[in-house]
Amino acid sequence: MNRLFWPMATGLLTAALTAPLLAQAAAASPTTSTASQTQQAAPASTAPAATPAQTPAAAPAIPAAGQQPAPTQENGANPDLSAPTIKVQVNEVNLIFTVTDKKGRFITGLQRQNFGLLDDGRPPVAVLRFSQQTNLPLRVGIMLDTSSSIRQRFQFEQDSAIEFLLQILHRNDRAFIEGFDIETDMAQSYTNNIDLLNQGIRKLRPGGGTALYDALYKTCRDQMLTLQEDGAVRRALIVVSDGDDNYSRAQQSDAIKMCQRAETIVYTISTNVSPSKDKGDDILRTISEATGGMAFFPVKIEDVAVGFLHIQEELRSQYSLVYRPADFKQDGSFRTIYLHALDERYHVRASKGYFAPRPAQ
Repeated sequence: MNRLFWPMATGLLTAALTAPLLAQAAAASPTTSTASQTQQAAPASTAPAATPAQTPAAAPAIPAAGQQPAPTQENGANPDLSAPTIKVQVNEVNLIFTVTDKKGRFITGLQRQNFGLLDDGRPPVAVLRFSQQTNLPLRVGIMLDTSSSIRQRFQFEQDSAIEFLLQILHRNDRAFIEGFDIETDMAQSYTNNIDLLNQGIRKLRPGGGTALYDALYKTCRDQMLTLQEDGAVRRALIVVSDGDDNYSRAQQSDAIKMCQRAETIVYTISTNVSPSKDKGDDILRTISEATGGMAFFPVKIEDVAVGFLHIQEELRSQYSLVYRPADFKQDGSFRTIYLHALDERYHVRASKGYFAPRPAQ
């Protein structure tokens, strides 16, 4: 089978969503997590975009498996939503997404009829599976900026990363540790052994310039794209950096596209705790939004641990929706995704699109 992965479209559309409220579902009622977000409001992304011509007013509720949806307008667009990740295999799309309330608390217990979905402007032919994937195996990379600019904050970043791994890793999860300045330093390859991961983090030493784009490009290409897994997993990178790239040969767009091809969510935690934000913060935000993750901007260095905590909870509070899109062609074209909660109290972060696979040669 052909596979091609696309975590999210890199454009940021400005269409406002005015969805109707959904009648109370007879199944399970949603529950709310207590974690609160610490990131600031995100500006428009500057990542490369694939923009559709029109924006639908709202997507219809997701049909049951085998149910033919009512026709809707062509050329659908997606709202200003960031996304986790999607996997496309032949004519099935596996969309992983997160739902929060207006205070950023995670919402669980929703059913498929609580959402509206358009794929390339059309409702799906059928929904094959819908579930809450709180225990989907994780493949996580911790990327710590080891350039000279973060020297004074480095030990606290190490401590926060170790605590994160202690809390997040379950039996079927694996993680790796990497430092980067002008080059990458693979301190510990994929393992489930916390002691080895701890040793890998502790042996990193700061110094040198910053080649963030090169590090992201190489890491996604070599560590994520090459993963061979029998079942579904979630790929995520957590980058702790000030975002000030001064040495890369790759462009920002190159790094983003490689992360998208590798089905990898990138979460970024800024180490810039000064009152004023700079270009590096914008870079971190753009990379996170373009790959479906989130950017965190601590107001003091101790809040780096809070960013790790929020990422931990999000990775265990996501939904999985597997559906068959209408009028699907294996032609390598970009297809937009428009997913929203029918209840206006909830905010969905879902992928904005994907590339269809090409036929086998």
